[in-house]
Formats: sequence, C-alpha cells, structure tokens
Amino acid sequence: MMVLAILMSLILGAVALLHVFWGFGIWLPIRDEAALTRAVVGARGVTRMPGPIPCFLVALALGLVIAALWTQGWMISRIILWLAIVVFLGRGLLAYTKHWRKMTPEEPFATYDRRIYGPFCLMLAAGLALTIFGG
Repeated sequence: MMVLAILMSLILGAVALLHVFWGFGIWLPIRDEAALTRAVVGARGVTRMPGPIPCFLVALALGLVIAALWTQGWMISRIILWLAIVVFLGRGLLAYTKHWRKMTPEEPFATYDRRIYGPFCLMLAAGLALTIFGG
C-alpha cells in the first residue's frame, strides 16, 4: 500500500500543481487561455479560465487529500479520504450523463471528459479506496 500511496500522492500533487499554475495565470499545457478553457472547462461560451481563488481552492483540497493519505490513523484524515472518494467517484460518473454533456458541450472538453477526465477521476476514487481498505 505504500507504493500506492506514493503513486496517488504524486498524481494528486501534479494535478494540484497544475491548478496552482492556473491560479497564477500560467496556462499549461496549452498556452492559449481560450483553447485551454475549451479543453479543461468545457462550459458553453466560456473563454476564460477560472480565477485564482477557485484554482487555489482545488489545489488546497488536493493537498489535504495528500496529507490525509499519510495520516490515515486520524479520524479527520479518514473523513477527508472518504469525501475525496465520493467527489472523485461522482465527478467520474458525471462525465457520462446527458445533463453534464449539456452543461459542458465544448470540444475538445466533451471528448476528453469521456475518454480521459471521467476515467481518471474513477481511477483516483479507486486508488484512494484501496489505500483505505488496504491500510
């Protein structure tokens, strides 16, 4: 389980770092803000990335999940991990609903969501669940 916790920490850390970059207005991996927005936000007509506060809050939440991975003996850590599992599971399943598709029809987001983002969130939920049940 140690290897899984390390792997999950690295993955979540990379996603958190990406959100920190976005919070500072550093558009990665796509340099054009409008193109990046179409790829990672996908909402109809949105051409600007979310502001610093939402980006930093996501990064903070992911940091809390990483910390919880390494302090599972604490009740608050278990609660954080269970909440993260529910959020990632819900977000992963949402990628396949008609309602979500109507809210986020922009391409390439719509395709990435079904092929990459949704499965990625489901994988994160499964990985976190394994760390709880295996530890």
